Amino acid sequence: MPKMNLEPKIIAFVTDLFFVSRIGSTAEGLGFDVLWVENAAQIAPMMQMPPAQQPGEHLVGPGAALIDQLTKWHPSLVIMDLGNAAIPWREWLPLIKSAPATRRIPVICFGSHVHVDDFKAARSSGAEEVVARSRFVQSLPELIRKHARTLDSAALQSTCQEQLSDLAIRGFEEFNRREYFESHESLEAAWNQDTTLGRELYRAVLQVAVAYLQIERRNYRGAIKMFLRMRQWIDPLPEECRGVDIASLRRAAYQVEDAIRNLGPEGIQFFDMNLLEPLRYRV
Repeated sequence: MPKMNLEPKIIAFVTDLFFVSRIGSTAEGLGFDVLWVENAAQIAPMMQMPPAQQPGEHLVGPGAALIDQLTKWHPSLVIMDLGNAAIPWREWLPLIKSAPATRRIPVICFGSHVHVDDFKAARSSGAEEVVARSRFVQSLPELIRKHARTLDSAALQSTCQEQLSDLAIRGFEEFNRREYFESHESLEAAWNQDTTLGRELYRAVLQVAVAYLQIERRNYRGAIKMFLRMRQWIDPLPEECRGVDIASLRRAAYQVEDAIRNLGPEGIQFFDMNLLEPLRYRV
């Protein structure tokens, strides 16, 4: 299982030293670390990016490395310099904003005001904000405060001390009977009924249940899709939440993901179903 690093961070696809300096100092002042991605090779060496992607292609196709890395980083915000020719942002931005695993990550783009087509392309691809360079510099603190998504760890820890709902318990029982579809239905209902931050516990287990269901169906693409989605929900949770042993669930889920990735699309039929461990929890 990868080591969790959930400190607030910004991923900046930026090389211009002037903007590197401004972004770095502003982000630090607001409590964010910055990870710099200057070129495509930093994501996946020699990765071939086609001129266009079909929906879903990023799950196991050429954009898989990008989505995989972003879901491991858990950025609060992505910043893209539309003038950075070393980044294929016209392909990457639609991928980020269309993949269920990453589309919730806010993206700010900046570029030269004379490149109108770039602005239109970035906006149509789903960027939360597209601004000229001058405004970007002037409004950077405001833009970061407005768009960055941060986790209220104290609130999450507090709500994790609450009791499980009856619907959630039913979903967990179904999970342990390997009734993964039924578990999904019960946990989705539990999530809908809960109005606290702790509802994300139910969504996390739900994602694992659907991933395991896809494995039962020998659907490699479906399983990988769910494991990528799972990370945004399960990684921020503490080791125990509402009596659920999140640490063991997280470890088991990542081990299963590694196993099916090693088997590949053709080998998933040989997956050992005994690797699907039951959920540990106390009421």
